[in-house]
Amino acid sequence: MDNNEVIMKGNEALAEAAIRVGCRFFSGYPITPQTEILEYMSWRMDEVGGEAIQTEDELAGINMVLGASAAGARALTSSAGPGFSLKQEGISYLVAADLPAVIVDVARIGNGLGDISQSQSDYHLVTKGNGHGDTMVIALTPATVQETADFVALAFELAEKYRHPVIILSDAAIGQMMEGVALPEMKEHDINKFDWTVKGHKKGDPVRKIVNTSYICEGDFVGYESILRNKYNQIKKEEQRWENVEVSDAEVVIVAYGISSRVAKEAVKVARKQGIKLGLIRPQTITPFPVKAFDEISKDCKGIMIVEMSIMGQLKDDVKLATKCTLPIYGYLTSYIVPDSEKIIALAKDILAGKAKEVV
Repeated sequence: MDNNEVIMKGNEALAEAAIRVGCRFFSGYPITPQTEILEYMSWRMDEVGGEAIQTEDELAGINMVLGASAAGARALTSSAGPGFSLKQEGISYLVAADLPAVIVDVARIGNGLGDISQSQSDYHLVTKGNGHGDTMVIALTPATVQETADFVALAFELAEKYRHPVIILSDAAIGQMMEGVALPEMKEHDINKFDWTVKGHKKGDPVRKIVNTSYICEGDFVGYESILRNKYNQIKKEEQRWENVEVSDAEVVIVAYGISSRVAKEAVKVARKQGIKLGLIRPQTITPFPVKAFDEISKDCKGIMIVEMSIMGQLKDDVKLATKCTLPIYGYLTSYIVPDSEKIIALAKDILAGKAKEVV
């Protein structure tokens, strides 16, 4: 471990990184497996002069973030599955108001209340949900505690660059594991640095237009369409992030993110020693999905293997679009059990032997 590293739990490293990059407002509600973020913020914010509020529910949590963001603060909220579902309307309003914010979802298993075990079954909600209308957000997927901390800084930068909410999709395994992490340097954020924020207004001051509630509310349909479309197109063009491992000559390419990608990376290393040409595409952004990563795939590739903790194989639709449906897609899909590298290699062998069934 580097001398500058400390050992921290993933959730606590996320919270401390947020503090260090200038987040001074947090609102959220306790729910396993992200409660450590709330607990950490509850005492740490006092030390830096910030505000941490345990809200009555997740609806209040997301809407308080909206208000803090409108005032210019770097604002954060976090939750898990059931609570993240409740934040959807608020996320849509953040998009409508052109407001930056960071929302954390530490995913867990199950529909409804589900359970506290790890899972990756929130992928569809994060990439295709987040409220009504033409709502799209940027979504980052860390695979290590270090990346969790790094992505917090990146999330705030992207949120402010586009005046748009950014989601960090973690999971219970990464949120609860402890690893070495080098934290960012402490810095302050100037709450008055942006000209679009809500500020005090004295009698006689010139009236100025501030935060939008929605372009549509003003009847400016052309402006709404143009600004939102241009923003989304720029995000798709400039913000794709990924890691490719041994992809250029791979006969089977794994696509995996988060905790599953860690096991997949081990499987690639072991398979290569056995003479099996296995590769990995690891999306670091799932919105925008890194379609550029697939340009490296060899013409000799026999198929794509999605490895994820979702019984539906929620990655498959985005992978089909990225490959233009030119390659068969197979799946090693679990629900709460972290994938096994030996089973990944066994499926790769079946794919190469023509024995595997494509994912439905």
